[in-house]
Amino acid sequence: MASITANSISIEYETFGNPADRPLLLIMGLGAQLTRWPEAFCQLLAARGQYVVRFDNRDVGLSQKFDAAGVPNMAQIFAQAMAGESVSAAYNLSDMASDAAGLLDALGITAAHVCGASMGGMIAQVMALEHGARVKSLTSIMSTTGNPTLPSATPAASAALMSAAGTKLEEVLARAVTVARATGGSAFPVTDAEIRQRAQADFERSFYPVGVARHMAAIAATGNRKPRLQTLVMPTLVLHGKDDPLVPLTGGIDTHEAISGSILKVFEGMGHNLPEPLWPELVLAISDHTEQHH
Repeated sequence: MASITANSISIEYETFGNPADRPLLLIMGLGAQLTRWPEAFCQLLAARGQYVVRFDNRDVGLSQKFDAAGVPNMAQIFAQAMAGESVSAAYNLSDMASDAAGLLDALGITAAHVCGASMGGMIAQVMALEHGARVKSLTSIMSTTGNPTLPSATPAASAALMSAAGTKLEEVLARAVTVARATGGSAFPVTDAEIRQRAQADFERSFYPVGVARHMAAIAATGNRKPRLQTLVMPTLVLHGKDDPLVPLTGGIDTHEAISGSILKVFEGMGHNLPEPLWPELVLAISDHTEQHH
C-alpha cells in the first residue's frame, strides 16, 4: 500500500494486476477501509484482465482525516434532511467523488471502470455524473439513489449501524458481530470468529469512528440523486442482494430504473456484504461488464 496526494489530500491506495490492463477503481462504503475489498477478491478481478485500484476514502483508514471539522450533530442533520432543508456538512459525496477522480489523476489513469459498494456506490454514481469523462463504466453494488420515498433499513439493521462504536477492542469486536448478523444475508453464514478476526484487523489498522459520522452527514448533505441519475448516459451494472436488510433491494431496483439501459443482477440470499461463495459470480459480472465497455 502507498499514500499519494489526490484532490489536495492524502489518499492511501493499493493496486493489483498489470497497469496495461483495464483500470478498475473500487470504492468502499460508509466508514469501511479499503481492506473491505478483500485482497483475494481483488486478485480474482485482476486475474480477469483488470488493473485493480482500491483505496481508503477520506476520513477512514490511512487516508487524511478531517478532525478540524468536528463531530457532526446527526440528530440535527437528520431533522434537516427529513424536513427537506439543506444540510450543512464538512463535505459531501461530490467532494468524495472528486477524491476518486483526483486519485486517477495522481496515478496517471485517464479513465477507469468504477465500481462502488454501498456508500461507495453512491460516490461512484456521483463520479459518473460529475466526472463522466473519467468513467468508462459504472457498477453500483448494494447501493441506492437517495430517493426518500424508498423503504428504509430493517429496525435491527438500523439499530446495529447506529449503535455506539465502543472504545475498547472487545467492545468493537462484539459490535462487529452484532452489525454483521443484522446486515448480512441468510444464505451465506460466517462464524463469529471470522467476523471478529476481520474486525480486529480493521481496528489495528485504523479505528476512527468519528469519520463514520461525517460520512453519514455527507450522504445526507447530498440528498436525492435520482433526478440526476435519470439523465445519466453510462454503461451501468447494478448488483444487489435479495436479502439486504440495510439497503433493501428496492434501492437497487430504483437505481436500475433511474439509469436508462442499465442491467440489474439480483443475488439470492445475499445481504449487505460480499459473501465469499458469491465471489466467482460477482467477479464474472463485473469483469464481463468492464470487458464489454472497455
